[in-house]
Amino acid sequence: MTNIAICAPATPITREQAEALEALVAAEFPAHRVTFHDQCFERQGHFAGDDLVRLTALLECANDPAYDVVWFAKGGYGSNRIAEAAVARMNLSARAKTYVGFSDCGYLLAALYRAGIGQSVHGSMPVSARSEGGREAIRRVLHWLGGDTSGVEPSLDGSTPAAAFNLITLAMIAGTPMMPDLTGHVVMVEEVSEHLYAIDRLFFHLAATLPRVAGLRLGAVTDVPENYVEFGQNEEDIARYWCDRAGIPYLGRALIGHNSANRVVPFGLASPPAQT
Repeated sequence: MTNIAICAPATPITREQAEALEALVAAEFPAHRVTFHDQCFERQGHFAGDDLVRLTALLECANDPAYDVVWFAKGGYGSNRIAEAAVARMNLSARAKTYVGFSDCGYLLAALYRAGIGQSVHGSMPVSARSEGGREAIRRVLHWLGGDTSGVEPSLDGSTPAAAFNLITLAMIAGTPMMPDLTGHVVMVEEVSEHLYAIDRLFFHLAATLPRVAGLRLGAVTDVPENYVEFGQNEEDIARYWCDRAGIPYLGRALIGHNSANRVVPFGLASPPAQT
């Protein structure tokens, strides 16, 4: 049995979204058990409770030896406000866990990876369990936790470490105490709801701050707002432009993003968790 604790380091989910995930797990994944922390349903303005509430819930899930996995319920915005404090307060039990999420929760995945705490994994989150496409993305995570690698990003070769982030999240992490050493990694980035000029601006920053990475892959760039004039380059043109300027090998596309095709990307060189 894999015991999975779910908390919300950023924004809240609804009871209905939680029930949808519980039903999926009960019907299809009897070897997994999910437990939602009540904090997932808290609300204070934008956030799933204030910073202390979110930090406390994350630490309760991470530091409890009864759980094997901590799954972040939803992204949005807010995990950056608690990431450093959380990592500083994690115990030995936290170091043996797998942590799953993406989007805004990339702040936590980065901080954990930098600190060598557990296994950081880019993967879809429980908030998506009410749509069929979302359920398919969630199944990939649950299968991976059970040892099935069929839902992993297909470009992973097992010999080159990798990491995957939302583009704006990685750009904001760069140069902060949360930034892990990505030297020699294949770095994958995706984005949602940003203008093309903003995507260009983010790549400008990353091109100047990334270490000597093995290469970059571009995931899905979705829901791009229309600019008042044509930008003149699409997202892949932008990625290639800045990779060329920085001497970063551009390796093509990756199946990650804010869509139902989102694949699992374990950070570093990782195999699925051992089953007990």
